[in-house]
Amino acid sequence: QVQLMESGGGLVQPGGSLRLSCEASGSFDRVNGMGWYRQTPGKQRELVAHVTRGGTITYGDSVKGRFTISRDNAKNTVDLQMNSLKPEDTAVYYCNAGVDTTARTYLVLWGQGTLVSVSS
Repeated sequence: QVQLMESGGGLVQPGGSLRLSCEASGSFDRVNGMGWYRQTPGKQRELVAHVTRGGTITYGDSVKGRFTISRDNAKNTVDLQMNSLKPEDTAVYYCNAGVDTTARTYLVLWGQGTLVSVSS
């Protein structure tokens, strides 16, 4: 069984920082792209940041210049450093990864979600 385990999140004041971490665990051959998405009630899940295995990074327009995504291929982890947080960044953040399994199938995995609240 392959799963994504998230950590981080919580309550922070506007202008503050938080760091989210996610680790893929279980039996698999390789983790391909990894990223973070977020969702608020009544809205569609949106891309926050994504990084390919080769290191190509894509950011959502609303977080460019404030958030930084990084990954460690050896540890199968992806982190999201969030700086200059705004109230509109409040959302449930989900880790995402594409995984090649040992059964030669491709899985798209989601973490359980972690709440980030930005409020004074």
